[in-house]
Amino acid sequence: MINVLLCGGSGTRLWPLSRAMLPKQFVRLFSGKSLFQNTVLRNKTLCKQSIIVSNIQQYFLAIDQLEQINKNTVQFLLEPVGRNTAPAIALACMALAKDDLVLVTTSDHLIKDQKAYEKVVLEAKELAKQGYLVTFGIKPSYAETGFGYIEADNYEVLSFKEKPTREKAESYIKQGNYYWNSGMFCFKAEVFLEELQKYSPKIYKTCKEAFSNAEKVDKSEIKIGLDFMQKIPENSIDYAVMEKSQKVKIVACDMGWSDLGSYDSLYEEFKNKQQSNVVLLREEDSPKPICIDAKNNLVVVKNRQIALIDVDELLVVDTSDAILISKKGSSQKVKQVVSELKGINSELTEIHRLAHRPWGTYEVLQDSEKYKVKKIVVKPNSKLSLQKHFHRNEHWIVVSGTATVTIDQEVFLVRPNESTYIKMGQLHRLENKGKIDLVMIEVQVGEYTGEDDIVRIEDVYGR
Repeated sequence: MINVLLCGGSGTRLWPLSRAMLPKQFVRLFSGKSLFQNTVLRNKTLCKQSIIVSNIQQYFLAIDQLEQINKNTVQFLLEPVGRNTAPAIALACMALAKDDLVLVTTSDHLIKDQKAYEKVVLEAKELAKQGYLVTFGIKPSYAETGFGYIEADNYEVLSFKEKPTREKAESYIKQGNYYWNSGMFCFKAEVFLEELQKYSPKIYKTCKEAFSNAEKVDKSEIKIGLDFMQKIPENSIDYAVMEKSQKVKIVACDMGWSDLGSYDSLYEEFKNKQQSNVVLLREEDSPKPICIDAKNNLVVVKNRQIALIDVDELLVVDTSDAILISKKGSSQKVKQVVSELKGINSELTEIHRLAHRPWGTYEVLQDSEKYKVKKIVVKPNSKLSLQKHFHRNEHWIVVSGTATVTIDQEVFLVRPNESTYIKMGQLHRLENKGKIDLVMIEVQVGEYTGEDDIVRIEDVYGR
């Protein structure tokens, strides 16, 4: 069986933890691991290989996090733009043999009962062998209005339901044969593609054209071209296939599942009877919050000391550049905050002060109107793109390691406690040819220091 791991999504309801360049599936909140890493490990014993469907920014995050865990054979399918789940799954299936069994999972869900998970996956696998499209229905524990529901009779799917009103959701719970739609599936690649061609022929045709013209890098990467991807209609697997096909079956699951789609759900997952407050420390040395006569709060700490006095039922989320404070029960409105920030072109929706790049990381230490200070870490045998800027000059000071610097036609070394200067408009590149991390401080000075003032001339990462 092959795991098709859907890795898109920005997790806007978990802002400011989750952002476009570091969405919730890559945030480390679970004993030092991310939801993405836990998903890969969860399926390791069930699947012989994985196809990870991702965009180019998340590809480098995934590569970094895969290096930190043991993994099976991994292939990436890189989409330049998202077209929802039906095209993503179709393109992945086109990379497989017709009779390959496929387990489709998302990368941002929490499953706490591994044994129960393995049991239902093997149950679904047997149905998939018989030529069925199998969906996984989660036994609901409360009347959730944010999920779709599936009405079922044993393995038979009777109907799919949209996100219901509170009254409808409560009636579903009382009936006892409604399940949350988990977004997980199991089937043969050939069967899914046949049903897609039958019920959504335009998606099938444009996906086939896009896959036929894709750039295939060894056996590790499949890059879909932008022009071909944009021709594919956007649709979910439910609308495109599952709600129309006569070959759909369902397996009921009770495996400690959560989509962690809001801070309220995060609180529910981590609460315990011994402590009234849920405290999540982003780093081991983060200071524990002081709570005086405060209860039933969720506090997510980065590196600041937080104190709560005489407050109950709050969500407090601290990051290096933003703080969210909300009443519990209102965290669905976080999406409205993200929309307002996008309306003023704020970078806070896109990136953290600590940003991950394919060559390493950078952290913004100071950001003022006409200057910006960064700490840059370049991994061994890595290099930045050959680039130039139109609105800023840059000063580079090496802290540790040795930098190989290119400025126009000149290439030279900069060692610890040495510096160099790049004028506005000069072509330049930073490279680490050493065996240890290169750490340096960059000071940008100019009328504009935004991340979009980068003209890449040459880039080994294809950006």
